[in-house]
Amino acid sequence: MGSEDVLKSASTLASYNVLLQVMFRVLTFLLNAFTLRFVSKELIGVVNVRLMLLYSTLVFLSREAFRRACLSGEGAGRNWRQVINLLWLTFPVGCVWGVLLVCVWWWLLQAPDSETIPHYVPAVGLFCLAALTELLAEPLWVLAHAHMFVRLKVIAESLAMIAKCLVTVVLVVSTPQWGLYIFSAAQWVYAGFLLVCYVLYFINFLGSEEAQKKLFPVSHIKDLLPSRVDHEPLLNWKLTTLTWSFFKQSFLKQILTEGERYVMTFLNVLNFGEQGVYDIINNLGSMVARFLFLPIEESFYVFFAQVLERGRDVRHQKQEEVSMAAEVLECLLKLVLLIGLIITVFGYAYSHLALDIYGGELLSSGAGPALLRCYSCYVLLLAINGVTECFVFAAMSKEEVDRYNLVMLGLSVSFLLLSYWLTWVLGGVGFILANCCNMALRITHSIVYIQRYFLQSEYTPLWGLRPHSAVIIALGVSSILTTCSESMFCCDGGWLLRLVHVAVGAVCLLGVVITVFLTETRLVQFVRTQLLPKYSKKHT
Repeated sequence: MGSEDVLKSASTLASYNVLLQVMFRVLTFLLNAFTLRFVSKELIGVVNVRLMLLYSTLVFLSREAFRRACLSGEGAGRNWRQVINLLWLTFPVGCVWGVLLVCVWWWLLQAPDSETIPHYVPAVGLFCLAALTELLAEPLWVLAHAHMFVRLKVIAESLAMIAKCLVTVVLVVSTPQWGLYIFSAAQWVYAGFLLVCYVLYFINFLGSEEAQKKLFPVSHIKDLLPSRVDHEPLLNWKLTTLTWSFFKQSFLKQILTEGERYVMTFLNVLNFGEQGVYDIINNLGSMVARFLFLPIEESFYVFFAQVLERGRDVRHQKQEEVSMAAEVLECLLKLVLLIGLIITVFGYAYSHLALDIYGGELLSSGAGPALLRCYSCYVLLLAINGVTECFVFAAMSKEEVDRYNLVMLGLSVSFLLLSYWLTWVLGGVGFILANCCNMALRITHSIVYIQRYFLQSEYTPLWGLRPHSAVIIALGVSSILTTCSESMFCCDGGWLLRLVHVAVGAVCLLGVVITVFLTETRLVQFVRTQLLPKYSKKHT
């Protein structure tokens, strides 16, 4: 697959992923708003922090390293038989992690009160089984992702999420006394739907005319199971060692990603009710980051990994591919930077109103608005870090990945210590401030790497971090106007004044968008032709 084809496929994947994540976040957003009216915030804290931390830890540690290694692109001659064998190790690795984590969740962590939140012990076991069920689909997921089967991912995850929401809503309304069993069943339904969708797709796809036309490397369903080929080793040793390097890195990255939940879970700095409120605001604040920035990072990691040769100097690579990678990186940095700045500016002035509409006084009183305002600033750092690390992880050699693991270790330790201290001092806001410090350090490391990577070339992709001065002025004026509007019209004067506040923000946002369209013409062209392929086709 040529560089242009890889870029086109990665862009299409990013577009579909964005739409998919929009749906996920909207459904989760509505589901949380609904369940808030039927269950206690303590129950939400146990599910969304304690049990989902178990699930995400098990799944991430079991598969992330395999994904990054197997999607890194070892060239056209990659042996898919060995790749599939390697990917099946995710399940036994998951079983080992499952036993260890369940023991920790059962015996080392403080269990919630059994009268107010019953069924904790079986719920831990059920969430573990759901995670293992999702891991069974991993070889199929990597095959689909490597060959850009974007519609499969959209359909499978959409159906799984819809099924999970339906089960949750029905059980919460009909049998609220089941408590944690409701959310355990819903999570297992989600994992089961994912597995079934991928299995059914490949049963129908393998051996078909479409598969033969695409020269798909697997022809029969039995080839998806682990097996040995004569005169070939069972595993690719180079890919296996790369997986081990990524595994050490993924362990640290998980601590950094879910650090505040680990602190809440293991150090008990917040009670379950406070954890529930923090998690709801955290999900609300990170909605854009999750449905927009994460799909872009995942999709363009595939692009960079396949276009660039891992660990090779920029002078010894195909210059047209280096040029394309630099141009794409610059445009991506400019895109996420502008989106992050818009969220920061408008998030500050509209946090109180958003929480009041979403959860009423439960969320809009106390520390809720301050949490969401801080998170609006954190989103800007998340946006930049996602793209810079996306490129860095695709370009690093195995030795550089190993060295970066030491950096991640230092960041992990400092982040946990800072989170613990700031939370005791500032409450939930301390978690966000610690995340900001950690993210700023990671961005600094990535920027230094990118600067050195392109130092002996004519390309300067980091110029993407310098928006046009007119855009900065427009954002500054919008910040002043919306802040004044909030103090004058929001949020105790009734709905009419709230609508005035919203109208002020809408006018300011329109002004910023028009300024971007007039000044950032190169970025607009990139979005039209790469991130919006349907739009491009329609106008060619």
